[in-house]
Amino acid sequence: GRNEPLKKERPKWKSDYPMTAGQLRSKRDEFWDTAPAFEGRKEIWDALKAAAYAVEANDHSLAQAILDGASITLPHGSLTECYDELGNRYQLPVYCLAPPVNLILERSEEEAAEPAEPLPNARREFTLKVRLSTGKDLRLSASMGDTIGQLKKQLQVQEGIDLAWQRLFFLG
Repeated sequence: GRNEPLKKERPKWKSDYPMTAGQLRSKRDEFWDTAPAFEGRKEIWDALKAAAYAVEANDHSLAQAILDGASITLPHGSLTECYDELGNRYQLPVYCLAPPVNLILERSEEEAAEPAEPLPNARREFTLKVRLSTGKDLRLSASMGDTIGQLKKQLQVQEGIDLAWQRLFFLG
């Protein structure tokens, strides 16, 4: 088949939910741990993983060298769909190739102590579904600029639950 050189631009995508860099890393690790168990050859999956890491580090020449060395062809110049020399198809999810546009930046304790500058579009509101330990479901009005403390205060006003008794969990 046709082989294109690896394109330099990263795919732009938006996650279904805002995620932190740690959550993105976990999602990627889970994919790379399970991908070789499906179809294709383990050495090709290892080469694709190394190429994806090189792309993440903006080292496109290394990524291209890895792909060429493993005889991986890219019909569209993207790692989202590629083939080995036997014609086996390999598909990489977009989250393995680039962070989402709605990635949440994590801050250190020192940065958190300083009041943050409001981000542009930080007041873009969305509804946050919250389930209490009693099983009751609530909806809070939130934005990407809100802190956990602000959400806890909103929950205290709405349900009368003391801040010290609140524990928030996201995706487990």
